[in-house]
Amino acid sequence: MGFESTKNNEASSSSYGLADATSPLLPPHPSTAHLSSQPKTFANVFIAIVGSGVLGLPYTFMRTGWAAGALLLAAVAALTFYCMLLLVRTRRRLDLDHGFSKIASFGDLGLAVAGPSGRAAVDAMIVLSQAGFCVGYLIFISNTLAYLFRLPSNPSPFLAPKALYIWAMLPFQLGLNSIKTLTLLAPLSIFADVVDLGAMAVVLGEDLAVFLSHPPPLRAFAGPSVLLYGVGVAVYAFEGIGMVLPLEAEAANKAKFGRSLGLSMFFIALMYGLFGVFGYFAFGDDTRDIITTNLGTGVVTLLVQLGLCINLFFTFPVMMNPVYEVVERWFCGKKYCFWLRWLLVAAVSMGAMVVPNFADFLSLVGSSVCVVLGFVLPAAFHLKVFGMELGWAAVAGDVGIVLLGLALAVSGTVSSLQQILSSMEEVS
Repeated sequence: MGFESTKNNEASSSSYGLADATSPLLPPHPSTAHLSSQPKTFANVFIAIVGSGVLGLPYTFMRTGWAAGALLLAAVAALTFYCMLLLVRTRRRLDLDHGFSKIASFGDLGLAVAGPSGRAAVDAMIVLSQAGFCVGYLIFISNTLAYLFRLPSNPSPFLAPKALYIWAMLPFQLGLNSIKTLTLLAPLSIFADVVDLGAMAVVLGEDLAVFLSHPPPLRAFAGPSVLLYGVGVAVYAFEGIGMVLPLEAEAANKAKFGRSLGLSMFFIALMYGLFGVFGYFAFGDDTRDIITTNLGTGVVTLLVQLGLCINLFFTFPVMMNPVYEVVERWFCGKKYCFWLRWLLVAAVSMGAMVVPNFADFLSLVGSSVCVVLGFVLPAAFHLKVFGMELGWAAVAGDVGIVLLGLALAVSGTVSSLQQILSSMEEVS
């Protein structure tokens, strides 16, 4: 769920068959001049996944307990990696059976596997997840600005200090989101991740200093009632399923794509775990939903927080672009439609105003659409394409993932909504 703009973009697909349909390898692309090396593939996966969700992990670890949070994070990382490989194997099998199938994206795969209903399911989940990310961006920006630059409080969610900052951003976002081509904004995706990593480094340094000077009381496990909350945030933090097929298609050495993907996921999981644990270790039960607001108002902290806000502000239209592509195809015959874009921006802004807590919203998005997109659909598509060729163990694995994903989606969504409603009552 990173800041990059290529997560849902179309990419050229390899059209070569395999001697073994279940093989994880593909022959080399005939032209490797513009394909990605292993280090570049590693970096692209890292950029595609790491995003603002990491800043809510310390608060999540405070809710779940540091050991429970770390275990949940590792489990979600492993399952996400496995489901990414399922998508790659499914496309390769379709390429083998049908030749050059032009499967360049997750939506194309849904169309090839399940027809228009399959594509509609993927498109709907992408619209909801991308719009959800953007709601999270506005919550982060507005809560951070309200913390840094205090305004008089107001009981109305549409006139509260956070809401006033969202109202102030709205005209500028309407203008940015009216741009047909966002090519000029795309380079900000890499810069945004650099700033994000810088913010993580500053937070980790501050965390260690605070923990060593005044270690707070900590708990390893907080009980089963908050585990669903932790799962939702973890799934959100690792969301990146839409980038797998484009990145695999552009990998120069497809024989080692799985290895590069696995190394990236392991490194990200390790980094996330350290960030969440040390953030909670530093502030204990005082850990806030946006960890940077725990750091005070020093010059470096101020610059980091403003840098994150600026990057998320300009990343907003990039991340909304896949939403526009799908919705304009649904309602405007694939034609540019500025009034529909404005309506969507306004709806996202209204949603950000009424949700008080950043991490609570991450859990909601992760528990609902990201679980379906990241776990349920890849396993269901894999099972439909391969069928009983997989053997009973693999079939049971796919069915188990689908059932687990659906159970997590329903129960996690209910749990997250209850937490959000509880937070709204406390604010009012």
